[in-house]
Amino acid sequence: MWVLIPAYEPDERLVELVRALAPVAPVVVVDDGSGPSYGEVFTVVEALGATLLTHPANKGKAAALRTGMSWLHDSHPSQDVVCADADGQHRPDDILRVAAELARQRHDDRPAGIVLGARAFDGPVPLRSRLGNRATSALVAAATGAELTDTQTGLRAYPAALIPWAISVRGERFSYELRLLLAAGRAGIPLEEVPISTVYLDGNSSSHFRPVRDSALVLWPLAAFAASSLLAFAFDTAVLLLASASGLSLGLSLLLARTSSGLVNFTINRRTVFRAEGPALPQLLRYLAVAVVVLAAGYGSLRLLTWVGLPLIVAKVITDGCLWVGSYGAQRLLVFRPHHARDRHRAHRSAAHA
Repeated sequence: MWVLIPAYEPDERLVELVRALAPVAPVVVVDDGSGPSYGEVFTVVEALGATLLTHPANKGKAAALRTGMSWLHDSHPSQDVVCADADGQHRPDDILRVAAELARQRHDDRPAGIVLGARAFDGPVPLRSRLGNRATSALVAAATGAELTDTQTGLRAYPAALIPWAISVRGERFSYELRLLLAAGRAGIPLEEVPISTVYLDGNSSSHFRPVRDSALVLWPLAAFAASSLLAFAFDTAVLLLASASGLSLGLSLLLARTSSGLVNFTINRRTVFRAEGPALPQLLRYLAVAVVVLAAGYGSLRLLTWVGLPLIVAKVITDGCLWVGSYGAQRLLVFRPHHARDRHRAHRSAAHA
């Protein structure tokens, strides 16, 4: 198990962290273009036993993490890695606790997953950090189903089998770590949390979290699903009204509208929203099963609302609005469920053991 520490213009806190970790775990530090003024710090870090990699210019945390992971994968392909920050917010005992949980995961023969060091956010936590974390945690849960208490933590452990995957995830700077969580949720990679200390220094002035931009990143899957649903709604409504006006019964009109719009919705959701892999036919069959349930609920709602006197178009808007949230969850959990990814990682890990 290696410890990877990306560092940009570090101070004595990096030295103390490496001094504590080097006797118990190999450490690789990536100097992300800090410049000559910080050369003494990195010289001391190297003297303490850490491997030093250097960017000629600052490229951001995401690039530093990829550099460290790529070096580790090339030189020690069977080694796991724990990523930690250089600013003193991650204590050595917490880093080792996260590493131990990843080792326990392997020992217990659990699917290869990511272990996160989760802060409790107790004590004097800056309001910006507290609110930002709660907002992104809620959005990540809505987008992926992963209920995490700390989405902004930089203390994360990755098993060796997942390092190539982590390198391939797109994103720069802070957004990269957030994209890793979203990508893990889509790929079916387990996410586990280990409680760690909450440490904020200088009012968390070093945080790169941008509330609007980074919250929008998490909202993208929901926004894409909403756009897909809106397009299907428009298509569905047009077919329903035309079929109803032509003299077909409400049931037949609704069946025709949902069948045609459902194929459009399935294609968009599979390719764009959930980015599902694997054969399309089983997913289509599960989609149809969910659609039957939604169709029955929609028909019952339309019957009820038109019976009480609402116009058909108004009844449809109310019905589809109520069913939207449930449909997203059903498609994410049942239709495009990523079980194949779990099987792939389990097989990958079994091959590594062999």
